Amino acid sequence: MGADCVLSELAALAGIFPQFKSLEGAICPISPDTQRALLRANGLLAETPAQAADTLAALKAEAEEAFIADDVVVPCGKPVKVRIAHDASWQLIREDTGDVEAHGGATKVIELPGLPIGVHDLQLRSSGRAQQVAVIATPDRAPSVIDRAGAEKTWGVVAALYGLSSDRNNGLGDFEDLACLAAGLGKKGADFLGINPVHALGWSADETISPYSPCHRGFLNTAHIALDHIPNLRPASDKIGFTGELIDYAAHREAHQKALRAAFSDFQMPMSAPSQQAFDAFSQSGGDGLMEFAVFEALSEKFGSDWRKWPVHLHSRKIAEAEADPQAVRFHMWLQWLAASQLDAAQVRAKNSGMALGLYLDLAVGARRDGAEAWAAPNTLAEGVSLGAPPDQLSPAGQNWQLAAYAPRKLRQNRYAPLRDVLAQAMRHCGVLRIDHALGLNRSYWIPDDGSPGGYIRQPFKALSAIIAIEAERAGTVVIGEDLGLVPDGFRDAMAAKGLYGYTVLQYEKSAKGRFRKPKDLRAQSLACFGTHDTPTLSGFWQGQDIAWWHKLGWIDDTEKSKATDRRQQEKSDLLGLPPAKASVCNVSDFRTCVHENLAQSPAALVAVQLDDLLDVPDAQNLPGTIDEHPNWRRKTTVSVEDIANHPNLTQTAELMTKAGRGTLCGESRKEFE
Repeated sequence: MGADCVLSELAALAGIFPQFKSLEGAICPISPDTQRALLRANGLLAETPAQAADTLAALKAEAEEAFIADDVVVPCGKPVKVRIAHDASWQLIREDTGDVEAHGGATKVIELPGLPIGVHDLQLRSSGRAQQVAVIATPDRAPSVIDRAGAEKTWGVVAALYGLSSDRNNGLGDFEDLACLAAGLGKKGADFLGINPVHALGWSADETISPYSPCHRGFLNTAHIALDHIPNLRPASDKIGFTGELIDYAAHREAHQKALRAAFSDFQMPMSAPSQQAFDAFSQSGGDGLMEFAVFEALSEKFGSDWRKWPVHLHSRKIAEAEADPQAVRFHMWLQWLAASQLDAAQVRAKNSGMALGLYLDLAVGARRDGAEAWAAPNTLAEGVSLGAPPDQLSPAGQNWQLAAYAPRKLRQNRYAPLRDVLAQAMRHCGVLRIDHALGLNRSYWIPDDGSPGGYIRQPFKALSAIIAIEAERAGTVVIGEDLGLVPDGFRDAMAAKGLYGYTVLQYEKSAKGRFRKPKDLRAQSLACFGTHDTPTLSGFWQGQDIAWWHKLGWIDDTEKSKATDRRQQEKSDLLGLPPAKASVCNVSDFRTCVHENLAQSPAALVAVQLDDLLDVPDAQNLPGTIDEHPNWRRKTTVSVEDIANHPNLTQTAELMTKAGRGTLCGESRKEFE
């Protein structure tokens, strides 16, 4: 067998795709350099033909010796029979108790009892060989909208938490603003309030502002702590009072962190027993994960936010914990307690306002490679690669997110623990969780650091979707998988079969002929919306603001701008359902009403309306492909959270949703429509 054939066979055995189809339908083959880089990232060496041959032989031998090729996914509560390749004695260890649930002698058919949901441990042994396999006992489906909301159709609003304005916040939206906005929307009949990710960005990560570039997805961004709602403490500071249309992150960070340190000093004083007990309980329940994160944050104050530049001995978590300042560690644990308490309180207020689902949170696709999540679980990550995406409708140039990627072999060896922890932490605070770039559950696009082109590697979708269903069932959370981009055949059907909801963005819902799909043709098992944080708002779409930005940045020339503008006129006419002559006399208010009415009347289980669209904001929150050229993640809302509930555009939209059978009006807002 030739060297190239050996490398290709090895790559295929490791789940690396030999090629993929571009947005235009062209076949993109994977180069040998990319194959070697992706193998290396997954812990498999193939730098020379001899090394590739040795690794291939080892993998084949491993497969030959295995009793079971993959982890076992079984329906919870039901006995099942599992066939194995070789006779083996076995025992099954339950995850929840650590006890032996069942065992047996030498056999090729194992009869497993009905198991509670969880990841249990099947241990197999025969002369000279042993293997541990995860038995993932999963519900048939994740919780549905009708399970959690008691209705087939719901609606809600999505907003940028960081941009919320109020009479009391200090220049950045906080968890009290979130609670206030949720309460106001709930009284208008909304069933959920969605926000950007609120993962920890890193105490010392001064330059990071994108909520999609977190330090750790299992913990919270303490910049959103409401200083005037820290329990049992005197006010941490006077109102800082930053003004302006854009957020001054540097000024806010400096003042906010100073105020939090002062508040912690107060906390160290004798305080009420209930607060001390609550903090102690939180610290204990957070376990090793909370301690590791707090140690990272404490060390980052001394050595910087990038752990890869720390002294080598601090790459070891045990050594790092011994060297970290205990008071600094306690401070960062306390911050997480405050953030989690305030976010939980916001969910309570959302539900008490009448929202059926409450908060709708967003799980970023990954964490920064220099952050706490990567530092805490290096034995599950791919080395020398970043998560990204090839050119698609979201970004014609492709994307390199500089986020850490889970290596499938390593993640399986660690029983999916890091992912499970992240999911559990996120779901505990919300009624709906959106998983960004859910296509990564099936295959991940890895971009090598060595300059090789990117390529896809297969992920264990069956196991990962089972894990998601387990955590969703435990938390009672509806799960949405953002399935935009180059979608593999059958992926959406597989997601739907597991009870996960798709993500239907009206701007991308076009037929093969380029016409927008009718509302009745949108997917029922999905969240439907007009756009996302990366796409034009309704007002921006109407005005061609995105086209203007592309032209301003030199991405398109005058001729291309003219063509795009003509095409947009046709798109507006199409969405309005009017001939061009009649569409030309409409305004943005007509357009907003038409789009929201179409969404309301669609079969989609969830309909999300952007707060920016209700407030007629022209610019998107983020323009992919830019950093400083566009005010990404910096815009403040022009209306305070105290006034949004009374905004006429919200009232009109709430009425449209109610007439279409969505949402439940309560309190004073019900009278408005009687």
